[in-house]
Amino acid sequence: MKLGYDPRYPSIEDLRNRAKHRIPGFAFDYLDGGCNEDVNLHRNTSDIRAIELIPQYLSEHIRSDMSTELFGHTYDAPFGISPIGLQGLMWPKTPEILAKAAFDHNVPFCLSTVSTASIETIAKITEGKAWFQLYHPTEQSVRDDIINRAKEAELPVLVILADVPTFGYRPRDIRNGLAMPPSMSLKNILQIFGCPQWALSTLINGKPEFETLKPYIPAGLNLKQLGLFMDKTFSGRLNEEKIKPIRDMWPGKLVVKGIACEADAERSLRLGVDGLWVSNHGGRQLDAGQSAIKALRTVAAKFKDQTTIMMDSGIRGGPDIARTMAAGADFTMLGRSFMYGTAALGKQGGDHTIAILKRQLQQVMEQICCQRTQDFPNHISAETA
Repeated sequence: MKLGYDPRYPSIEDLRNRAKHRIPGFAFDYLDGGCNEDVNLHRNTSDIRAIELIPQYLSEHIRSDMSTELFGHTYDAPFGISPIGLQGLMWPKTPEILAKAAFDHNVPFCLSTVSTASIETIAKITEGKAWFQLYHPTEQSVRDDIINRAKEAELPVLVILADVPTFGYRPRDIRNGLAMPPSMSLKNILQIFGCPQWALSTLINGKPEFETLKPYIPAGLNLKQLGLFMDKTFSGRLNEEKIKPIRDMWPGKLVVKGIACEADAERSLRLGVDGLWVSNHGGRQLDAGQSAIKALRTVAAKFKDQTTIMMDSGIRGGPDIARTMAAGADFTMLGRSFMYGTAALGKQGGDHTIAILKRQLQQVMEQICCQRTQDFPNHISAETA
């Protein structure tokens, strides 16, 4: 696999800056923002970057190997692509672009229930290797049908989302009319005219829609009615009684995403899940909460020997992946970094972002003399351990 990338944009921050000027402001705000005052959004990354690794320069070292086994599959790197809603809003066909890049590079891609590609489309692109994240529907019949579609597509991993008992309070989205129910203002329209490439690509590919949910959405709804439908369909808190029947239905690996405390980790493991995904939804749900990396360290300290532990939220680049794994994660997932990639570079964005992350991570591993990804905890400094 070619690991080349566009030298004009050699960092995730470069991609973010280009994305900000290439897509409408309301779409960038939806991607880039957190909730309330964005406190936890920034804390997620700053707490990761407080972790220090120790380099070793005189030790014998041949080559570092990024390959990582997860749920019975050996991936080429210890990171994957997190589920994100409304991906096609940021750039048309983003889930398809990222799923193809993930498949080509042998890293996992996880599709959200509320993304803009269907289960079936993504399963075809990835030859059945994609994961699926379930927003738990209120109606049992909808839940069962979605799970059965993922089962028929032979997807290996089902991820149940736990950290959205309510929709986050996001001032940017409220100002931009992207809250529930959504609306389109003159300001938004003017932003679209200011981004001709985005506008033309959207015109060619069609407006983004919730493709997986199309069979359950009544025809002819306007934006307000669609917002009310979504609010009603996904209201309610996930609990043990809702997870139990899913565990019984699902033959593959089952992961709970949104773990932020020991109690939820214990409840999940009692139900027989195969993995814990530590996350605070990228800082988009609870501004007063702790960072994801702090939650990871608590959960990993107690449960690392019992199950597979993953983390997203705040991870932006290769050094952040290394720090997170040194802190106890078995695997990492990134969301915004990949979305910056497609928003900045379109069809090349997925390959480009993966190439950056692989090169960055390989360089870190060589610097600290880390041969395998599971050895990262051996390289954390005593002060930040």
